[in-house]
Amino acid sequence: MISAVQNARESGLPFADNDDSVVFYLVDNSGKVIKPDEAVGRRESVSLKQSTIPKQNVRSKQIITKEVFTEFADLLKAAAIQPKLIAGHGNIGYGAGHNMAITRSSSRFHLILNPDVILHQTSLQHGLNYMLQNQQAVLLSPRAEDFQGNRQYLCKRYPSVLTLFLRGFTPAPIKSLFRKHLARYEMRELPDDRPTEHIPIASGCFMLCRGDALRRINGFDPRYFLYFEDFDLSLRLGRTGRLVYLPAMRIKHGGGHTAGKGLKHIALFIRSALRFFNTHGWSIMHQRETSSATSQ
Repeated sequence: MISAVQNARESGLPFADNDDSVVFYLVDNSGKVIKPDEAVGRRESVSLKQSTIPKQNVRSKQIITKEVFTEFADLLKAAAIQPKLIAGHGNIGYGAGHNMAITRSSSRFHLILNPDVILHQTSLQHGLNYMLQNQQAVLLSPRAEDFQGNRQYLCKRYPSVLTLFLRGFTPAPIKSLFRKHLARYEMRELPDDRPTEHIPIASGCFMLCRGDALRRINGFDPRYFLYFEDFDLSLRLGRTGRLVYLPAMRIKHGGGHTAGKGLKHIALFIRSALRFFNTHGWSIMHQRETSSATSQ
Protein backbone atom coordinates (compact mmCIF):
# COMPACT_ATOMS: atom_id res chain seq x y z
CA MET A 1 0.00 0.00 0.00
CA ILE A 2 2.82 2.41 0.85
CA SER A 3 4.34 2.12 -2.65
CA ALA A 4 0.90 2.64 -4.20
CA VAL A 5 0.41 5.86 -2.21
CA GLN A 6 3.89 7.10 -3.07
CA ASN A 7 3.36 6.32 -6.75
CA ALA A 8 0.09 8.24 -6.82
CA ARG A 9 1.71 11.20 -5.05
CA GLU A 10 4.61 11.28 -7.48
CA SER A 11 2.16 11.37 -10.39
CA GLY A 12 0.92 14.73 -9.08
CA LEU A 13 -2.61 13.62 -8.21
CA PRO A 14 -4.24 15.71 -5.45
CA PHE A 15 -5.23 13.68 -2.41
CA ALA A 16 -7.24 16.42 -0.73
CA ASP A 17 -8.56 19.89 -1.37
CA ASN A 18 -6.26 21.69 1.07
CA ASP A 19 -3.30 19.38 1.72
CA ASP A 20 -1.61 16.14 0.81
CA SER A 21 -2.49 14.11 3.88
CA VAL A 22 -3.20 10.38 3.85
CA VAL A 23 -4.48 8.57 6.92
CA PHE A 24 -4.17 4.84 7.59
CA TYR A 25 -6.95 3.65 9.94
CA LEU A 26 -6.44 0.34 11.74
CA VAL A 27 -9.61 -0.77 13.54
CA ASP A 28 -9.18 -3.44 16.23
CA ASN A 29 -12.38 -5.49 16.42
CA SER A 30 -11.15 -7.89 19.11
CA GLY A 31 -13.79 -9.29 21.44
CA LYS A 32 -12.38 -7.76 24.59
CA VAL A 33 -12.49 -4.01 25.19
CA ILE A 34 -8.95 -2.67 25.54
CA LYS A 35 -7.70 0.62 26.93
CA PRO A 36 -9.99 3.54 26.06
CA ASP A 37 -7.00 5.85 25.64
CA GLU A 38 -5.99 3.85 22.57
CA ALA A 39 -9.15 4.86 20.70
CA VAL A 40 -8.50 7.69 18.25
CA GLY A 41 -11.29 10.10 17.30
CA ARG A 42 -9.63 12.91 15.40
CA ARG A 43 -10.97 13.95 11.99
CA GLU A 44 -8.51 13.89 9.10
CA SER A 45 -8.66 15.20 5.54
CA VAL A 46 -8.12 11.91 3.73
CA SER A 47 -8.32 8.26 4.77
CA LEU A 48 -6.80 5.62 2.52
CA LYS A 49 -6.99 2.38 4.50
CA GLN A 50 -8.98 0.81 7.30
CA SER A 51 -8.44 -2.80 8.27
CA THR A 52 -10.10 -5.28 10.59
CA ILE A 53 -7.84 -8.05 11.92
CA PRO A 54 -9.54 -11.50 11.80
CA LYS A 55 -10.75 -12.70 15.21
CA GLN A 56 -8.43 -15.01 17.11
CA ASN A 57 -7.61 -15.61 20.78
CA VAL A 58 -8.35 -12.35 22.62
CA ARG A 59 -4.95 -12.10 24.29
CA SER A 60 -3.01 -12.87 21.11
CA LYS A 61 -5.36 -10.56 19.18
CA GLN A 62 -4.37 -7.57 21.30
CA ILE A 63 -0.69 -8.42 20.88
CA ILE A 64 -1.05 -8.91 17.11
CA THR A 65 -2.94 -5.65 16.68
CA LYS A 66 -0.45 -3.62 18.72
CA GLU A 67 2.54 -5.27 17.04
CA VAL A 68 1.08 -4.65 13.57
CA PHE A 69 0.38 -1.04 14.41
CA THR A 70 3.79 -0.46 16.04
CA GLU A 71 5.70 -2.24 13.29
CA PHE A 72 4.20 -0.21 10.47
CA ALA A 73 3.75 3.15 12.21
CA ASP A 74 7.30 4.33 11.48
CA LEU A 75 7.12 3.13 7.87
CA LEU A 76 3.82 4.91 7.38
CA LYS A 77 5.10 8.14 8.90
CA ALA A 78 8.19 8.03 6.70
CA ALA A 79 5.85 7.86 3.70
CA ALA A 80 3.84 10.83 5.05
CA ILE A 81 0.91 8.57 5.95
CA GLN A 82 -0.65 9.25 9.33
CA PRO A 83 -1.33 6.04 11.31
CA LYS A 84 -4.48 6.01 13.47
CA LEU A 85 -5.46 3.12 15.74
CA ILE A 86 -9.15 2.86 16.67
CA ALA A 87 -9.68 0.43 19.52
CA GLY A 88 -11.50 -0.23 22.80
CA HIS A 89 -14.94 -0.89 21.30
CA GLY A 90 -14.88 -4.71 21.16
CA ASN A 91 -16.03 -6.85 18.25
CA ILE A 92 -18.90 -4.79 16.86
CA GLY A 93 -18.94 -6.34 13.38
CA TYR A 94 -17.26 -5.77 10.03
CA GLY A 95 -19.36 -2.86 8.77
CA ALA A 96 -19.66 -1.11 12.12
CA GLY A 97 -15.89 -1.35 12.52
CA HIS A 98 -15.36 0.29 9.13
CA ASN A 99 -17.89 2.99 10.07
CA MET A 100 -15.67 4.06 12.97
CA ALA A 101 -13.08 5.13 10.39
CA ILE A 102 -15.61 6.50 7.89
CA THR A 103 -17.27 8.79 10.45
CA ARG A 104 -13.89 10.11 11.62
CA SER A 105 -12.93 11.11 8.10
CA SER A 106 -13.77 14.18 6.05
CA SER A 107 -11.83 12.72 3.14
CA ARG A 108 -12.29 13.38 -0.52
CA PHE A 109 -11.68 9.69 -1.20
CA HIS A 110 -11.92 6.71 1.13
CA LEU A 111 -10.45 3.27 0.46
CA ILE A 112 -12.07 0.31 2.20
CA LEU A 113 -9.41 -2.40 2.15
CA ASN A 114 -9.10 -5.84 3.72
CA PRO A 115 -5.83 -6.84 5.40
CA ASP A 116 -5.45 -9.79 2.99
CA VAL A 117 -5.14 -7.51 -0.05
CA ILE A 118 -1.93 -6.41 -1.78
CA LEU A 119 -2.13 -3.43 -4.13
CA HIS A 120 -0.19 -3.07 -7.35
CA GLN A 121 1.91 0.06 -7.05
CA THR A 122 -0.08 1.90 -9.74
CA SER A 123 -3.56 0.95 -8.44
CA LEU A 124 -4.25 4.14 -6.53
CA GLN A 125 -2.83 6.30 -9.29
CA HIS A 126 -5.28 4.82 -11.80
CA GLY A 127 -8.18 4.88 -9.36
CA LEU A 128 -7.76 8.46 -8.18
CA ASN A 129 -7.19 9.71 -11.70
CA TYR A 130 -10.44 8.05 -12.83
CA MET A 131 -12.34 9.55 -9.89
CA LEU A 132 -11.03 13.03 -10.69
CA GLN A 133 -12.04 12.75 -14.34
CA ASN A 134 -15.43 11.06 -13.77
CA GLN A 135 -17.45 12.88 -11.15
CA GLN A 136 -20.40 10.49 -11.42
CA ALA A 137 -18.27 7.58 -10.20
CA VAL A 138 -18.84 6.88 -6.49
CA LEU A 139 -17.15 3.47 -6.18
CA LEU A 140 -14.38 1.70 -8.08
CA SER A 141 -13.72 -2.04 -8.05
CA PRO A 142 -10.39 -3.53 -9.26
CA ARG A 143 -9.19 -6.51 -11.24
CA ALA A 144 -8.18 -9.23 -8.75
CA GLU A 145 -6.19 -12.43 -8.51
CA ASP A 146 -5.47 -14.72 -5.57
CA PHE A 147 -1.90 -15.32 -4.42
CA GLN A 148 -1.57 -18.28 -6.78
CA GLY A 149 -2.43 -16.13 -9.79
CA ASN A 150 -5.98 -17.43 -10.23
CA ARG A 151 -8.51 -14.87 -11.38
CA GLN A 152 -11.07 -13.55 -8.88
CA TYR A 153 -14.28 -11.81 -9.95
CA LEU A 154 -15.22 -9.07 -7.50
CA CYS A 155 -18.15 -7.57 -9.42
CA LYS A 156 -21.50 -9.31 -9.10
CA ARG A 157 -25.04 -9.23 -10.38
CA TYR A 158 -27.92 -9.24 -7.90
CA PRO A 159 -27.91 -12.80 -6.53
CA SER A 160 -30.67 -15.36 -6.30
CA VAL A 161 -30.99 -17.85 -3.45
CA LEU A 162 -30.04 -20.58 -5.92
CA THR A 163 -26.90 -18.70 -6.93
CA LEU A 164 -25.67 -18.30 -3.36
CA PHE A 165 -26.39 -21.92 -2.51
CA LEU A 166 -24.59 -23.23 -5.58
CA ARG A 167 -21.60 -20.97 -5.11
CA GLY A 168 -21.14 -21.48 -1.39
CA PHE A 169 -22.30 -24.96 -0.53
CA THR A 170 -22.07 -27.35 -3.49
CA PRO A 171 -19.14 -29.50 -4.70
CA ALA A 172 -17.31 -28.80 -7.94
CA PRO A 173 -19.22 -31.38 -10.05
CA ILE A 174 -22.52 -29.70 -9.20
CA LYS A 175 -21.09 -26.24 -9.83
CA SER A 176 -19.96 -27.37 -13.27
CA LEU A 177 -23.56 -28.10 -14.23
CA PHE A 178 -24.41 -24.45 -13.51
CA ARG A 179 -21.26 -22.98 -15.04
CA LYS A 180 -23.06 -20.39 -17.17
CA HIS A 181 -25.35 -19.37 -14.31
CA LEU A 182 -22.42 -18.76 -11.96
CA ALA A 183 -20.32 -17.04 -14.63
CA ARG A 184 -23.17 -14.62 -15.28
CA TYR A 185 -23.43 -13.86 -11.55
CA GLU A 186 -19.68 -13.13 -11.38
CA MET A 187 -19.88 -10.91 -14.48
CA ARG A 188 -17.05 -12.81 -16.13
CA GLU A 189 -17.87 -11.16 -19.44
CA LEU A 190 -16.52 -7.79 -18.30
CA PRO A 191 -13.67 -6.58 -20.53
CA ASP A 192 -10.23 -6.07 -19.00
CA ASP A 193 -9.07 -3.40 -21.44
CA ARG A 194 -11.47 -0.62 -20.42
CA PRO A 195 -13.70 0.51 -17.53
CA THR A 196 -17.29 -0.74 -17.20
CA GLU A 197 -19.90 1.47 -15.52
CA HIS A 198 -23.15 0.62 -13.71
CA ILE A 199 -21.84 -2.43 -11.87
CA PRO A 200 -24.61 -3.62 -9.50
CA ILE A 201 -22.48 -5.02 -6.64
CA ALA A 202 -18.78 -4.85 -5.71
CA SER A 203 -16.77 -6.88 -3.21
CA GLY A 204 -15.94 -5.18 0.08
CA CYS A 205 -12.32 -6.38 0.04
CA PHE A 206 -11.43 -3.26 -2.01
CA MET A 207 -13.77 -0.33 -2.49
CA LEU A 208 -12.33 3.01 -3.57
CA CYS A 209 -15.18 5.37 -2.72
CA ARG A 210 -15.96 9.03 -3.08
CA GLY A 211 -15.90 10.22 0.51
CA ASP A 212 -18.95 12.51 0.47
CA ALA A 213 -21.10 9.82 -1.18
CA LEU A 214 -20.01 7.26 1.40
CA ARG A 215 -20.84 9.60 4.28
CA ARG A 216 -24.14 10.63 2.68
CA ILE A 217 -25.46 7.07 3.03
CA ASN A 218 -23.92 6.75 6.53
CA GLY A 219 -21.47 4.06 5.48
CA PHE A 220 -22.23 0.42 6.13
CA ASP A 221 -25.48 -0.77 7.66
CA PRO A 222 -24.29 -1.94 11.13
CA ARG A 223 -27.10 -4.51 11.33
CA TYR A 224 -24.97 -6.76 9.11
CA PHE A 225 -22.46 -8.22 11.55
CA LEU A 226 -20.62 -10.11 8.82
CA TYR A 227 -21.42 -10.93 5.16
CA PHE A 228 -23.60 -8.99 2.69
CA GLU A 229 -22.70 -5.60 4.17
CA ASP A 230 -20.78 -4.90 0.94
CA PHE A 231 -23.76 -5.98 -1.20
CA ASP A 232 -26.04 -3.63 0.73
CA LEU A 233 -23.52 -0.77 0.56
CA SER A 234 -23.08 -1.25 -3.19
CA LEU A 235 -26.80 -1.03 -3.88
CA ARG A 236 -27.24 2.07 -1.73
CA LEU A 237 -24.18 3.79 -3.21
CA GLY A 238 -25.42 2.89 -6.67
CA ARG A 239 -28.45 5.10 -6.10
CA THR A 240 -26.16 8.13 -5.67
CA GLY A 241 -23.84 7.58 -8.63
CA ARG A 242 -22.01 4.99 -10.71
CA LEU A 243 -20.21 1.85 -9.57
CA VAL A 244 -17.34 1.14 -11.94
CA TYR A 245 -15.13 -1.85 -12.67
CA LEU A 246 -11.69 -0.38 -13.35
CA PRO A 247 -9.31 -3.18 -14.46
CA ALA A 248 -6.35 -0.80 -14.56
CA MET A 249 -6.47 -1.05 -10.77
CA ARG A 250 -4.98 -4.42 -9.85
CA ILE A 251 -4.82 -6.29 -6.55
CA LYS A 252 -4.01 -9.70 -5.09
CA HIS A 253 -6.54 -11.01 -2.60
CA GLY A 254 -6.81 -14.02 -0.32
CA GLY A 255 -10.03 -14.96 1.45
CA GLY A 256 -13.55 -16.14 0.72
CA HIS A 257 -14.69 -19.77 1.14
CA THR A 258 -17.43 -19.18 3.70
CA ALA A 259 -18.54 -22.81 3.91
CA GLY A 260 -15.04 -23.89 4.92
CA LYS A 261 -14.93 -21.55 7.91
CA GLY A 262 -17.27 -23.57 10.11
CA LEU A 263 -20.85 -23.56 11.32
CA LYS A 264 -20.63 -20.16 13.00
CA HIS A 265 -19.73 -18.46 9.72
CA ILE A 266 -22.42 -20.38 7.87
CA ALA A 267 -24.98 -19.19 10.44
CA LEU A 268 -23.77 -15.58 10.08
CA PHE A 269 -23.94 -15.92 6.29
CA ILE A 270 -27.54 -17.17 6.36
CA ARG A 271 -28.66 -14.52 8.84
CA SER A 272 -27.15 -11.72 6.75
CA ALA A 273 -28.58 -13.20 3.55
CA LEU A 274 -32.07 -13.13 5.07
CA ARG A 275 -31.60 -9.49 6.04
CA PHE A 276 -30.31 -8.61 2.57
CA PHE A 277 -33.20 -10.24 0.70
CA ASN A 278 -35.79 -8.88 3.12
CA THR A 279 -34.38 -5.38 2.58
CA HIS A 280 -33.72 -5.37 -1.16
CA GLY A 281 -36.07 -8.01 -2.50
CA TRP A 282 -36.14 -11.78 -2.93
CA SER A 283 -35.06 -13.70 -6.00
CA ILE A 284 -35.20 -17.48 -5.67
CA MET A 285 -34.02 -18.86 -9.01
CA HIS A 286 -32.99 -16.02 -11.32
CA GLN A 287 -30.41 -13.26 -10.88
CA ARG A 288 -32.24 -9.96 -10.87
CA GLU A 289 -31.12 -7.08 -13.06
CA THR A 290 -30.57 -3.86 -11.09
CA SER A 291 -28.79 -1.88 -13.81
CA SER A 292 -27.22 -2.35 -17.21
CA ALA A 293 -23.41 -2.45 -17.15
CA THR A 294 -21.84 -0.40 -19.94
CA SER A 295 -18.22 -0.37 -21.07
CA GLN A 296 -16.53 2.91 -21.94
